[in-house]
Amino acid sequence: MRWSLRSAARADVEQIAELRAVVLRPDLERLGRYDEVRVRQRFRAGFVPEHTRVIEVRGEFAGSVTVRPGPGETWLEHFYLAPVVQGQGIGSAILTRLLGETSGEVRLNVLQGSPARRLYERHGFTTYAEDAVDVWMLRAPLA
Repeated sequence: MRWSLRSAARADVEQIAELRAVVLRPDLERLGRYDEVRVRQRFRAGFVPEHTRVIEVRGEFAGSVTVRPGPGETWLEHFYLAPVVQGQGIGSAILTRLLGETSGEVRLNVLQGSPARRLYERHGFTTYAEDAVDVWMLRAPLA
């Protein structure tokens, strides 16, 4: 399936916040943490368009991903794909591309029990900490 990435704009915030609520809802409900307002507000409060890309499939909005550089490491955040395009290899292709653009450690966190964890493990991420809600993962720099 054809996909592309484009730079996010401030105007993308609501569409991404809504997708975040849809994608995270099953896991957050399972963990007893879903709050219809908070799930959107947390995204809005931390949205940085300069580090965010919008994922388009066939020219239509299909997701987002944030790559936030830090000292000696990069954080992969807000990687959401619309349910209709999940399971078709798009997430893996995007992750491969993004990891190829970064050097150093790449860190992320994923919700406990999320199927996304398997995607990250297939791409070399390992768990370095976890609690009842989150799993923090790291991919060491490639030699």
